[in-house]
Amino acid sequence: MTELTRRVAAGGATACVLGGTVAVVVAVVAGPGPGLIGYVSEAGVTDSGYAPTYRAGVFALTAGLLLLAVALSATARAAATLLVAGSFCTLLSGSVTCSDGCPLPPFEQATTADLVHGGASVAAVATVFFAMVAVVPCPGAGTRVRRVAAVGALLALPLAAAVGLAMLVVGRSTLVGVLERLLLAETAGWGLVTAALLTLPARPRRPPWW
Repeated sequence: MTELTRRVAAGGATACVLGGTVAVVVAVVAGPGPGLIGYVSEAGVTDSGYAPTYRAGVFALTAGLLLLAVALSATARAAATLLVAGSFCTLLSGSVTCSDGCPLPPFEQATTADLVHGGASVAAVATVFFAMVAVVPCPGAGTRVRRVAAVGALLALPLAAAVGLAMLVVGRSTLVGVLERLLLAETAGWGLVTAALLTLPARPRRPPWW
């Protein structure tokens, strides 16, 4: 892959992640959802007037993950593969709409669509997290990209664990709503910063000191 191809793909990823994040935020904030008590996915319920905006944002994020995978494919193949898998999970999450309230077990009765949507959403976030981890040991990715990945993984791990634990112990609540939004914001932030860094010219390699 040429440097130009990498930078063009990274530029597209930057635009898609930024635009997708803005669209999802608008749908969540302006939509008629239950606020912090509800899940982010509730903005995409069919009855919501902002459902098209939400889905457009999710599909833009899907494209962003694919383009970021292209930008990383030459220097961090494992991370790129995980991002491709994450993009398909994101696409499935946006395509399968949950029912009103997006109920999930163990405290709520969920439909098949709810389980598919919820499972795809969890898998999407998980694969992006593992992509962060996979970037860290790749020298070709560059020091800045690797540092951002390390920080992103360190922040995402406790948030993901807290979300999972809160959903099992507390269920739908403001705690889960806040933690979910923090985790999604952190994940999107990693993708945005990484894509922006990959649009920059590659730093020349320093010759060995010996």
